[in-house]
Amino acid sequence: MSCILVADDDALQIDLHKQILEIAGYHVEFALTASQTVRQLEKAPADLVIMDLRFPNASGEPDVQEGMALIRRIRDLGCRVPLIVLSGWPEDLYGQPEEQLVSRILLKPVRTRELLHAIRDLLA
Repeated sequence: MSCILVADDDALQIDLHKQILEIAGYHVEFALTASQTVRQLEKAPADLVIMDLRFPNASGEPDVQEGMALIRRIRDLGCRVPLIVLSGWPEDLYGQPEEQLVSRILLKPVRTRELLHAIRDLLA
């Protein structure tokens, strides 16, 4: 059974993705912050990571730079698993160096079928 790490600062989004992915037969771990995501990957590598692009910065404001830094940190850990970014603002990532470090960028709200297809494709 493949393990998927879902990283999002929105607990409702995590809950929704956890339910969908578990029904589809995946083991799901989750992280609510960028630092939790890194700790989780250091503790137990996942087979695939699904992450939001905007995480709260030091002021508590949603910040795309936090997500960009997380993408780089995941790769700096030597983690080469597929990485799916879910974002309502994918243009924040397009054309940036971090775009080359991710496997897929999916627009929020993502349809369940589209998400599961991307996961199956990347884990094949």
